[in-house]
Amino acid sequence: MTINEIEVRNALAHLLEREGVPCPEDAYAAKVRTRGAEAAPPDQDWLNVERLADVEVTSEDAGYPIEAALLQGRGSGWRAAQPGRQTIRLLFTSPQRLRRIWLVFAESTSERTQEYVLRWSSGGGQSFREIVRQQWNFSPQGATCETEDHRVELSEVAVLELSITPDTSGKIAFASLAQLRIA
Repeated sequence: MTINEIEVRNALAHLLEREGVPCPEDAYAAKVRTRGAEAAPPDQDWLNVERLADVEVTSEDAGYPIEAALLQGRGSGWRAAQPGRQTIRLLFTSPQRLRRIWLVFAESTSERTQEYVLRWSSGGGQSFREIVRQQWNFSPQGATCETEDHRVELSEVAVLELSITPDTSGKIAFASLAQLRIA
């Protein structure tokens, strides 16, 4: 993604919020689309991550467990207990076919540029292939929500990994994830 594309996306998010479109509580309305994706319908046939995968996180705030981001109706998302780069890894009990990865990030208190990298492995985590590397500029006066809807065609996925660098400038910041859904 180019700097101009990031600026356009940030401007779009700012306009949506200025018009009163809530986010992330109603993230469907504030959809920022990638790869021509449609807004994520609540009745999408999302995979049951709780049943299909073990989850590893590098850090977790006890008040914001990873289940709150992965499972519908479980809270207000995940947040790291330690600052800096964090990784969330889904280790599937049996290989999965993935067609859609839906992410929601929210930050309403500080201005920062976040980067995330989404990768997958078919070999149990021995080698990974990058799906996307993306940056987003959060601003309390503007863009406070990033929603990404990635359409993919991945077979035999053993591990799905999301790495989040909460502030690319190196300032102290805590990674967070409002929602992660996969289909």
